[in-house]
Amino acid sequence: MALQNRHLLGLEGVSKEEIKLILDTATTFREVLERPIKKVPTLQGKTIVNLFFESSTRTRISFELAERRLSADVVNFSADMSSLKKGETLKDTARNIEAMKIDMVVMRHASPGAALFLSRVIDSVIINAGDGGHEHPTQALLDLYSIQEKHKRIDGLKICIVGDISHSRVALSNIYGLKTMGAEVAVCGPATLIPSEIEKHGIGIFNKIDDAIAWADVLNVLRIQLERQDRSYFPSLREYRKYFAVTKERIERAEKQITIMHPGPINRDVELSADVADGKHSIILQQVLNGVAVRMAVLYLLGTRS
Repeated sequence: MALQNRHLLGLEGVSKEEIKLILDTATTFREVLERPIKKVPTLQGKTIVNLFFESSTRTRISFELAERRLSADVVNFSADMSSLKKGETLKDTARNIEAMKIDMVVMRHASPGAALFLSRVIDSVIINAGDGGHEHPTQALLDLYSIQEKHKRIDGLKICIVGDISHSRVALSNIYGLKTMGAEVAVCGPATLIPSEIEKHGIGIFNKIDDAIAWADVLNVLRIQLERQDRSYFPSLREYRKYFAVTKERIERAEKQITIMHPGPINRDVELSADVADGKHSIILQQVLNGVAVRMAVLYLLGTRS
């Protein structure tokens, strides 16, 4: 079996079989990462450009490691140092880079739909590393992999996404992927940070974090994205922490086993207390490692697709 689309622009419309293929392939590469020599020649001779128009640490390093582990030639593009500062368009920038005979582009951009646009103007394989508040498919895939690794299944689990749903690209990709794989999904956060049409995805809504903790097997806690907010959506960070932070006291009060996830970066003691982030329920660092394996799988499946 192969992936149906030659690009990975999002998880909307990606089938259960395709997601399973990516996760199974990631398991193979996860084993590679445990070897003394963490490298395979799979994409030798391929050139991949990391086209990042927004700041990123985890995603960019994760992709670059994945590319180098697969023996690809890697070019990192920085928007701050490019001709975009001189007025060049995204289309012209991409076409000029492609003229240098590249094979794949990994792109992060502030505008929703930017990856789709790019796929229509150049012939290279496009992988969306986050387009505004729209989707972030490889983050959702590594979240799925991490949940499956921890619980041995996804189907039937109750997973609640907590925090800034409105401004998150992680939330939408997770909703698509989790629903496709058979999980029960809900969101929790201030009403001002939950999109008005979120229920159309067939998910639940919690307005109290204690209720979400009592219901869920897994909490995927999101960062409050102040840089994307054009106005104040709640009185203060202190107020948010009081009513929605996932704390050790709240988890202990629920008296249950629960898995805590976070895509990073963490605002410690805002959406997630430090003792929970570093505690026994957290799989946050496993997510980071799994991200390399999952991105290796995506690069391999798209880079070797005939």
